Amino acid sequence: MGKGNKTLKKGNIDWLITVTPFILIMSLAGYLFVWPEQANSVISQVRFFFGDTVGSYYLIIGLGFLIVSLYLSFSRFGTIVLGERNEKPKYSFFTWGSMMFTCGLAADILFYSFAEWVMYATNDHIAQMGGGDAMEWAGVFPLFHWSFIPWSFYLVLAVAFGFMLHVRKRERQRYSEACRPVIGDKNAKGLLGRVIDLFALFALLAGTATTFSVATPLMASILVNLFGITISRTAVTIIILLVTCAVYTYAVLHGFKGISFLAKLCIYLFFGLLLIVLVIGGQGRYIIEYGIQSLGKMFQNFIELSTYTDPTRANSFPQDWTIYYWAYWMVWCIAAPFFIGNISRGRTVKQVILGGYIFGVGSTIVSFIVLGNYGIGLQSNGTADFIGLYNETGDLYQLIIDIIGHLPFGNLILILVLMCMIAFYATSFDSIAYTAACYSYKNLGENEKPHPFITLLWCLLLIVLPIALVFSESSMNNIQSVSIISAFPIGIIMILMIWSFIKDAHKYIEET
Repeated sequence: MGKGNKTLKKGNIDWLITVTPFILIMSLAGYLFVWPEQANSVISQVRFFFGDTVGSYYLIIGLGFLIVSLYLSFSRFGTIVLGERNEKPKYSFFTWGSMMFTCGLAADILFYSFAEWVMYATNDHIAQMGGGDAMEWAGVFPLFHWSFIPWSFYLVLAVAFGFMLHVRKRERQRYSEACRPVIGDKNAKGLLGRVIDLFALFALLAGTATTFSVATPLMASILVNLFGITISRTAVTIIILLVTCAVYTYAVLHGFKGISFLAKLCIYLFFGLLLIVLVIGGQGRYIIEYGIQSLGKMFQNFIELSTYTDPTRANSFPQDWTIYYWAYWMVWCIAAPFFIGNISRGRTVKQVILGGYIFGVGSTIVSFIVLGNYGIGLQSNGTADFIGLYNETGDLYQLIIDIIGHLPFGNLILILVLMCMIAFYATSFDSIAYTAACYSYKNLGENEKPHPFITLLWCLLLIVLPIALVFSESSMNNIQSVSIISAFPIGIIMILMIWSFIKDAHKYIEET
């Protein structure tokens, strides 16, 4: 078996894990290409079952993970060091937080930060909550849907993976390995382990497809707006997807020595954008005051928001929004927690979870408060009518272009947004492709890397489904459906993993 960058023996490749997702994704992509209308209809029907009929399942898991994260932080488990007992953190808090934040969110945070409030402001349920004024709550739900419950998924699983990697020193970086203490050694390496890993990989591909399909058209819109490109936005989007694939494929094939540099560069660009909008946008006071008010409303109503199910389907708001978001973050839990757990060596369980909430949730909330409230401020003082524009066109991408256009030096800000999105993609998808490639091996030593062909295969797989979704002109609803469907089995596996971690960590504490 080779070391370093040397080729690994073919006998070490798990072809079932490698080929099965390839066949499934290519089949689904082919279905979307050949029969787009029929495929979108089928996806919509399957989503209805998972999101509507058994939607409470996602809400229970979400609230459960938040409770577990607090329990792990403040119980005896919180003192466990992910590494040797007296080991110090490998990275500074800023470097660690930067890598964690950029690997876990990708470029869609910019899309949603600018535009999500508009979708809430036009929602009848939100208007009823605000006594007829939807704007009272339009800034609350983005903070709720992107903060504590979603990040609890990442952080709790990151602790489990970090314990598996740095304390138990296991080499199989798979979901099945994290479930070993409960399902047993034989099942972890047998059929049950294979099924767990196949579900995980398919969910990884589905989550990637959702992110690419949602955020990449914004990049296309920016390019069309800046350079007056005459071909359709769909065509530009597909070109961007292909170019993006080439960029992160190059990165993943040439190692990760610069990943901390890229992550910090991404953070500098990101917070630079936020500072510019806050300082020169002319809405600074409103942004801060409305943000404080929205945070207060979120905390005051957190339990109600977390458990709202709309049993009579008067508005289907949780089915369309909260359930989708929890599912979306669950499918992203295949790669991001592995990476967070890996870079958390030397930190205690408590430091990982609470530090993640401080840096990850804090940065996310700041993004939505600054970028989202800028648009809300312009809408509220009558400077612009973004709600009317959205009701007229339904085009969120052009809406974001218009919001940015109200800033001084709007074209320069567009370029900065584009650079931020590229940086987010660069720091997210090379690690995702690498994680997926590692899944293809039965065992992977500390100094061993996947064969370039296997890595290339996964790089291509990550891009096939989003191209198919864009080509078939799938609605936002159907793009979201891919995540909701894939997340259902992942929820069961996540519960198994936490059960396994608590069981193994309890044993570890007893040993010491």
